[in-house]
Amino acid sequence: MAKEPMLKFVTVDRDMPIKRDADDRKSDFHEIYAEYADTKAKEQAARCSQCGVPYCQTHCPLHNNIPDWLRLTATGRLQEAYELSQATNTFPEICGRICPQDRLCEGNCVIEQSGHGTVTIGSVEKYITDTAWEEGWVQAISPAVEREESVGIIGSGPGGLAAADRLRRAGLKVTVYERSDRAGGLMTYGIPGFKLEKEIVMRRVKQLEDGGVEFILNCEVGEDISFDAIRGKHDAVLIATGVYKSRDLAGPGSGAEGIVRAIDYLTASNKVSFGDTVEEYESGELNAAGKNVVVIGGGDTAMDCVRTAVRQGATSVKCLYRRDRANMPGSQRETQNAEEEGVEFVWLAAPKGFAGDPVSGVMVQKMRLGAPDASGRQSPEVIEGADYVEEADLVIKALGFSPEDLPQLWGTEGLEVTRWGTVMADFTTHATSLDGVYACGDIQRGASLVVWAIRDGREAADAMLEYIDQSTAIAAQ
Repeated sequence: MAKEPMLKFVTVDRDMPIKRDADDRKSDFHEIYAEYADTKAKEQAARCSQCGVPYCQTHCPLHNNIPDWLRLTATGRLQEAYELSQATNTFPEICGRICPQDRLCEGNCVIEQSGHGTVTIGSVEKYITDTAWEEGWVQAISPAVEREESVGIIGSGPGGLAAADRLRRAGLKVTVYERSDRAGGLMTYGIPGFKLEKEIVMRRVKQLEDGGVEFILNCEVGEDISFDAIRGKHDAVLIATGVYKSRDLAGPGSGAEGIVRAIDYLTASNKVSFGDTVEEYESGELNAAGKNVVVIGGGDTAMDCVRTAVRQGATSVKCLYRRDRANMPGSQRETQNAEEEGVEFVWLAAPKGFAGDPVSGVMVQKMRLGAPDASGRQSPEVIEGADYVEEADLVIKALGFSPEDLPQLWGTEGLEVTRWGTVMADFTTHATSLDGVYACGDIQRGASLVVWAIRDGREAADAMLEYIDQSTAIAAQ
């Protein structure tokens, strides 16, 4: 028997109830939500003081024209606001969702500094770009002139995609080599869907594909194709691989079953959200449901892990961090969100080892803060005799990421790296030690923010275009 549609009654007058089905109800919700969102966006935008020195803009890595598009939003000129936002930011709807605004634009808002609460810049940015997509204001990639030159981009994270967009709009042929089965890098498999909906990322990927960008997926450089072969096929190459090598923990029991890497845990969760079958998730290895979860780390990745564990139905979720809250590297807003969702933070606590195999607990040593280190944060010191065991069925290591050894992995000579393993490149042009090869994003600057990768990708694209133009001019002589 067919399922009856959901019904509701909306009273138009006292005598005439009208039956309406679920589709109508959904339409009502979106209309009401859109009206509410529009009102709130205009209210927040109107709060901007249009100060003489726009600290919000200067503290944005992309130097977005924030005061100007806030003014346009406040007066209802949303299409112009979107166009101004898009002029400096390739993916404003993504930055509006995941940028740590509390550390960047909003944290430096003059109104916030004066104690009256910041203008919610990120929410306004998200709203105007979402509206642009809904209204059809987002322009398809359609180069004025098609060129014969081509570029190869290794990696499809924010830096690689930003460069691909800019280079394709200039008419170049663009091929992106990605080792995963979907494009997007950490935006797709590292950041949880409750922070960045996956359809938002896939929509941008589709825009690039529809605009002529070629994506070669499941392609491991150094195995499926050599780096030298990529260089031989293209007039310039951009390395935008990101950093995926997880920092590890030593100590007794560190290899026990039930101790997993953050990247594996988050990737599994995101794959499941796409509808994929993930064996490690189904078996419980990378699933927090019904478990006492301990996450080790204090950055944004740790916050992604604890909040994901809550949503998977963990019995308890604790986050161990060796410093205090004030010295935590992650977003304070994210920390507050996690606390509101039931996560317990154990400050001044560092893992010493692990009990059991499968793991049954984390051996914790209590810490105190001493003198500041090179970063300016106080260094943690062990309090002798204050060790204890924190119960755990699943331990997630969220200690940050380091670069892989690309010269060795790719079997290439002449690609210089720094002592930290990042690719050595000019921070203005992003040119590496190899002619025609550029680098951007985390593989150049180390693990950082999506917004910095977007900036790097745009800068690298401009430098690559200039390089190709010069090379073409020389060849024509």
